[in-house]
Amino acid sequence: MAGALDHLLVLDLTSHLSGPYCAMMLADQGADVIKIEPPVGDSARNMPPFINGESAPFMTWNRNKRSVVMDFKKQADRLAFLRMVDKADIVVENYRPGVMDRLGIGWDVLHARNPRLILASISGFGQTGPYASRGGFDLITQAMSGLMSTNGPADGPPHRLPIAISDVTAGMFLAFGVMTAIEARHRTGEGQRVETSLFEAATSLALYESAHYFATGTRPERIGQAHRGSAPYQCLQTADGYITVGASQQKFFEGFCTLVGLPALPTDERFTTNALRVKHNDALIAILQAKVIEKPSSFWLTALEDLGIPAGPVLYYDEVFTNPQILAREMVVETRHPVTGPFKTMGVPVKLSATPGSVHTPAPRLGEHTDAILNQGEAAD
Repeated sequence: MAGALDHLLVLDLTSHLSGPYCAMMLADQGADVIKIEPPVGDSARNMPPFINGESAPFMTWNRNKRSVVMDFKKQADRLAFLRMVDKADIVVENYRPGVMDRLGIGWDVLHARNPRLILASISGFGQTGPYASRGGFDLITQAMSGLMSTNGPADGPPHRLPIAISDVTAGMFLAFGVMTAIEARHRTGEGQRVETSLFEAATSLALYESAHYFATGTRPERIGQAHRGSAPYQCLQTADGYITVGASQQKFFEGFCTLVGLPALPTDERFTTNALRVKHNDALIAILQAKVIEKPSSFWLTALEDLGIPAGPVLYYDEVFTNPQILAREMVVETRHPVTGPFKTMGVPVKLSATPGSVHTPAPRLGEHTDAILNQGEAAD
């Protein structure tokens, strides 16, 4: 079955993670994504771990693409790229601002050749502003966006989120921006430039923190496992592990208190409302934790589910990727790579009923499709 975007041709000039992730999202939904790499290849091809010499991370976020090698310092390759642009719908790039112009393939050049083209750009800090020329990595923008200042225990150094949250979020936002530009093009017939940055993507995640700062004018403090607007709403230790419980709604809180043997706790003046529970969260959790640790996780999870109170175990990734719900939702799929053989990767998280996305081809080898695509273009000319 054809994907929803199978009519779109995407030229992916990106490397590492944020841009390739955006292009992967488009490819998953059926777009024809041609990954254009320099002769040395995308730097992500060098990221461990490796399977028969192939980078597992690279294969994870470059599936469903074809690879062409081009050196934009060579005029012949620039001209070949511009011929591809004439037929493309979208170009995705994550160079530093100004590099595309210096290479002779900037927005003005591309738009003049193909007014319907959408140029989608990710950079560290955006195309404008005093930091535009700076390079940006996930680590740097996690720190500068405020994410690290509020992550981790209340005492001690700031913590980096162990996932590349700035990169992945920027890729998602850019894919969303591309789709909005496609919709606008349906009305106007014109393409446009779409851009975001790791810095803005990471900063935009501060929903509770921005509300706190704009309302109070004070810095949001680091609060560890606690939640800024809900209580109890965090991880609790059991007799044999950890569970998470979201019982901030009054009926859930009352039910949880009864379950742990403290039916009168909701009448305590410190805990009668969610706002008061947030204010006195440390005291509340200490009381609840003393009860929860007495019994194993399986007891609490079964009992909480019976009461309809949201709760779940803390799973390790070997447990996540064998979880029956994850498997039922096809979030683990297998492809066959010509070098590695069978290769498992994550499935497509967005489900469409009529035009579903899919993982239909493995990540390409460097330059695997160069001859076929460029020869096809020359034949068409």
